[in-house]
Amino acid sequence: MAGEIPDLVAMERTGTGKGAARQARRDGMVPGIVFGGDKEPLPINIPFNKLFKKLKDGRFKSTLFNLKVEGHEDVRVVCRDVQRHVVKDLPTHVDFMRLRRTSKVALFIPVEFINEETAPGIKKGGVLTVVRPEVELEVTAGDIPEKITVDLAGLNIGDIVHISDVTLPAGAKATIDRDFVIANISAPSGLKSSENEDDDGEEVAAEE
Repeated sequence: MAGEIPDLVAMERTGTGKGAARQARRDGMVPGIVFGGDKEPLPINIPFNKLFKKLKDGRFKSTLFNLKVEGHEDVRVVCRDVQRHVVKDLPTHVDFMRLRRTSKVALFIPVEFINEETAPGIKKGGVLTVVRPEVELEVTAGDIPEKITVDLAGLNIGDIVHISDVTLPAGAKATIDRDFVIANISAPSGLKSSENEDDDGEEVAAEE
């Protein structure tokens, strides 16, 4: 999964305190700090536009980044806090935590569905309804799965795939305790409509 981890490019921030942070913002940067990992905190600046885009993409705090700062070794980090302007709601400061390869972290992992074309329910005209295209898992930072796989072979109309039906990668577990639904194979819309019409007819007859 290492190749799948998105890069986050930043610059080391010279100077500390409010004055340096204000100057960074005037220069189109968002000041931040990288801490943890048995190393000294590293003050950084991130280009506002790039950070803002990643924030708009969503799930910024549950994404693992490969932080690249010139003059320093690349390090895996997760965001721990984003401070925002009280009126404009724009990022004004961001905190990152370094991760060891053995660190546990909660990340959203994509779900891949296989054998859709051979599933009996699909062959009968059923529709695969994906409830969760990705699942939040607690994983080890040094062994992050690229995806989890759901095998649809043998599934029929009305069958439901729960998280308990999926074989998760070694060392990974869902962050939600309950046995939630990932997908199901529902009846074709035409069949649903005819069933609803029958139900309506029965209700009318009963009322009469």
